[in-house]
Amino acid sequence: MQLVLASTSPFRRSLLERLGLAFETVAPNIDETPLKNETPNALVARLSEAKARAMAAQFSDALIIGSDQVAVLDNQMLGKPGNHENAVRQLRAASGRRVNFLTGLCLLNSKTRNCHVTVVPFSVVFRPLSETQIEQYLLRDTPYQCAGSFKSESLGISLFEKMEGHDPNALIGLPLIELTTLLAAEGMDVLVS
Repeated sequence: MQLVLASTSPFRRSLLERLGLAFETVAPNIDETPLKNETPNALVARLSEAKARAMAAQFSDALIIGSDQVAVLDNQMLGKPGNHENAVRQLRAASGRRVNFLTGLCLLNSKTRNCHVTVVPFSVVFRPLSETQIEQYLLRDTPYQCAGSFKSESLGISLFEKMEGHDPNALIGLPLIELTTLLAAEGMDVLVS
């Protein structure tokens, strides 16, 4: 059975490559705008499923992975900053504080229509950061397309005091521990495949 990652994120692709499975990546091209009064948890669950379902017509006999992530600080969603000024603002707000990340994960069997959706939480506690540290970090890592304005898989790890959660891969955008469980439920054991 074919494995499809409904994402063009280089971070998610790199994580999935760790499992040693052959897969294809395809852009799902869906509207990621939050619905009115939608909670962060509901948003990432809905978007991860929508990404997987967007590929179902294209791949009729596949396991399709959809994933989405949001950072939450003070009950406010922090999206991808998009530019330097927004990233400075996000890191100033996170300095010395806990930021919760919610990663939605969907595995859709396009042949049977079985659909598994879960949300994996992960938290980071930021060190108190000076303006100089924030500026230097952003110049060196340019995390403008990353929720929360950092890349934990590179220099961004230096921003943290501690990390808390079940699967550190969830912080990067694809919770591999949960994914391997879902794949096994659909008959794909990553250790035997």
